Amino acid sequence: MRRRAAVVGLLPLALLLPACGAPTTPGPAASAPVTTAAPAPVPTAPTTSTSAAPSATPSGGGSTAPEAEHAQRQPGTCAAVVAGMSLSEQVGQTIMVAQSSTTPSAAGRDAVRRLHLGSVVLLGNSTEGHRRTADLTGDLRDGVGKVDGVGLLVAADQEGGLVQRLKGPGFDTIPRASTQAGWSDATLRKRAKTWSEQLGRAGVDLNLAPVADVVPSSVGNANEPIGALHRGFGPQPAVVARKSVAVLEGMHDGGTATAVKHFPGLGRVRGNTDTRATVVDATTTRDDALLAGFRADVEHGTELVMLSSATYRRIDAKRPATYSPTVIEGMLRGDLGFRGVVVSDDLLGRALASTSVRSRGVRFLEAGGDLALVGSTSAAAQVHDGLLERARSDRAFRARVEQSATRVVAMKSGQDLVSCRVTG
Repeated sequence: MRRRAAVVGLLPLALLLPACGAPTTPGPAASAPVTTAAPAPVPTAPTTSTSAAPSATPSGGGSTAPEAEHAQRQPGTCAAVVAGMSLSEQVGQTIMVAQSSTTPSAAGRDAVRRLHLGSVVLLGNSTEGHRRTADLTGDLRDGVGKVDGVGLLVAADQEGGLVQRLKGPGFDTIPRASTQAGWSDATLRKRAKTWSEQLGRAGVDLNLAPVADVVPSSVGNANEPIGALHRGFGPQPAVVARKSVAVLEGMHDGGTATAVKHFPGLGRVRGNTDTRATVVDATTTRDDALLAGFRADVEHGTELVMLSSATYRRIDAKRPATYSPTVIEGMLRGDLGFRGVVVSDDLLGRALASTSVRSRGVRFLEAGGDLALVGSTSAAAQVHDGLLERARSDRAFRARVEQSATRVVAMKSGQDLVSCRVTG
C-alpha cells in the first residue's frame, strides 16, 4: 500500500486534456508571452504537516546560506538525492508528460527515459479495467526505470461524470460532482477511499482532483470548463470546501495523492482555456470568498495544486496565472501558506498561446511553479530543452530548477517512489 509521508513541504488542463479533466482530447500546440520573476531560494527543511515536500520562501531571494544548504543536503535527504542528479535529470523531474491510457507507445516510453521525465499522466479514456491498466503502468515503469533511485509518478484524471479517464472492471462508475455534492461528507469520503484504492491497484499514484472551482449560479452552464461539464460541487463556497475536502481525505485514506484545481478558480470565466486564446476573469480578487475550497484543501494537506491558465485582471492583469508570481508566490505560497508542488494545467492550452512551446516551462518555473504538465511527448522535449538551456546559462535559474525538483521528489517519497527524508 502506498503511504503519505507525515511531513511538511513546500510542495499545484487545457482542451480539457485528460490532466485538466475535459472529456475531449487535446488540440494542437499553442504558445505564450515571457516575463521573468526572481528565483525563490532552495527549500529549507520542513517542520510538520500532511503534505509531502520541502519548504521554501517566496520568490525574490537568491540561493540559501551555505550552512542551510549543507543541512538540507545531508545524506539520505530528498535534497541530497536531487543534488546528486545531473542537470538534465533535475529538469526531467519538473515535467509531467501525457501517455496513452490504453495503447503502450514504445516511442513515448523511450522519450520519457531519454529525457529523464519524472511523471506521466494517462491520456484518453479507457474501459479496459484495472488489471490491464496495471499492466500498462507496470510496463511503463519497467521500460523507463528509475532516475537515481527515484521512480516514475503516474497520474490520472478521475473526477467522475464526464471526467473519468479509467473505467471498466475494477473501477466504479463515479458520478459527476453535482451528484457527489448531494451525499454526506462521510459517505463521499468513504467512496473516495474506494476510488483511491482502485487507482492504487491500477498503478496510479496521483489523482488530478478534486475540483475546487466555484461556479456562481449567475454563470451556471455558461461556464464552459466547469459548469457546462458538471464538474463542480455547486455555487456555494462552503459546500465546495467541504466536498472537496471529503474527496481529498478519501483519496489520502486510500493512499492516493491529490492535485486540487484550478487555482485561483475557473468558475467565473465563460471560455475554455484549452480552446480560447484569451480567457479573462475580471472579478476574482486576491482574498475572494470563492477561494474557500482551495484554502480548505491546502489546510487538509493536498500535495499538489494545479493552476488555472486564465488571466485574473484584479490580481495580475499582465499575465495568465501560470506565469504569475503574484498568483503563485503571493497568493498560493504566501496568503494560503501552501508548501507543496505547484503543477500547471496543460502548457499546450490555447490560453498560453503567444510564445514558443520551448519558452513555457521557463516562464512557469520563473514564476514559482514546479511541475510543468505537457500534453504531448514532442512538446515535452521542447519544454525540457528550453529549461535545460536556461539552467545551463543562468545560475539562479538552475537553483530554481533544483528547488522544484526537490519538491517533486519529496512529494514522491510520500508515494513510496523514492526512499529519502524530507527533513535534514
